[in-house]
Amino acid sequence: MIGDALAQLKENLLFVVVGSLVAGLFVGQFIGAETRGVLQTAVLPALFVMIYPMMINIDLQEVLKIRDHLGPVGASLLVNFGVAPLVAVGLGELFFGGNSAFVIGLYLIALIPTSGMTAAWTGLAGGDLEAALVAIAVNLVAAVFILPVYLSTLVGSNVGFEPATLYRQLAIVVVVPMVAGNATRRLLLRRYSPTEFKQLKPRFGGVSSFGVMVIVFIAMAMQSENILADPLASAVIIVPLVLFYAVILVVGVGTGRLLLDTEQSVALVYATSMRNLSIALAIAAAPGFPPAEAVLPIALAYLLQPPLGAVYMHYRRDVVEENLSVVTVLRSLVPFS
Repeated sequence: MIGDALAQLKENLLFVVVGSLVAGLFVGQFIGAETRGVLQTAVLPALFVMIYPMMINIDLQEVLKIRDHLGPVGASLLVNFGVAPLVAVGLGELFFGGNSAFVIGLYLIALIPTSGMTAAWTGLAGGDLEAALVAIAVNLVAAVFILPVYLSTLVGSNVGFEPATLYRQLAIVVVVPMVAGNATRRLLLRRYSPTEFKQLKPRFGGVSSFGVMVIVFIAMAMQSENILADPLASAVIIVPLVLFYAVILVVGVGTGRLLLDTEQSVALVYATSMRNLSIALAIAAAPGFPPAEAVLPIALAYLLQPPLGAVYMHYRRDVVEENLSVVTVLRSLVPFS
């Protein structure tokens, strides 16, 4: 019963995030300093609940297979750590020039690529699943080392940025859960067969989704007054996010068509357009750096990323492979049409 509930939570993450966001903004209008203190103490446990199960599902040993997938993995690194930061900087200057917190939120989205859904969407769209798995592991490890360097350059000391603080947060919310998750994965694979372990993976994703729900609620409740003080400015955040995802999708598709075969191209698209919002959210929500308002762009990105993955999957599967018209596909997806 709990397993089914967790699976439903993962499958409906989009609606869960919307509900948590709205509930947090509403509750935040009525809580006092004492309640905010309680919520603050709940942040680190909730972060661990969100990140640790996700790390169990990631096989870091895939990094060793990089030689077999140099093309798509190399292209993903180029897009994720070359193109994506440039796009984020441009959009940040254009839309968030006066709000460093929102800029940092956008940078965290741009600089922490791939997620567990990278592999899922790649498989559903008929892409090279092994290349996607290798890209996930390589990009995640690379992000741990590259993120502080980029932020040191892009943010600087004007918002109280201290690299030592970020490294400490990365250790707490990424490295420790990564090590614990990898050790847990090895123990489970000793006890269960690969097939049995695969059946457990949706439950880990469900627990991680529960952590996302809690963190989004806490973050929105604690920043409710600041966000709703200027609701129009907060709502406009969605515009640069849409542009960011659109540009990265186009770059991923174009790069794949130029350099890779069809299956590898699909893996590249999902290894670049899917960002690791859970880790970005964990870093933004952790005490210290960055400013707490950086959570809002990341929370809103949850509303865009799942539909983007689904749209491209249907395009590849239904339009390209099945030769269905776009109108036919849309009618099959929209009820009562």
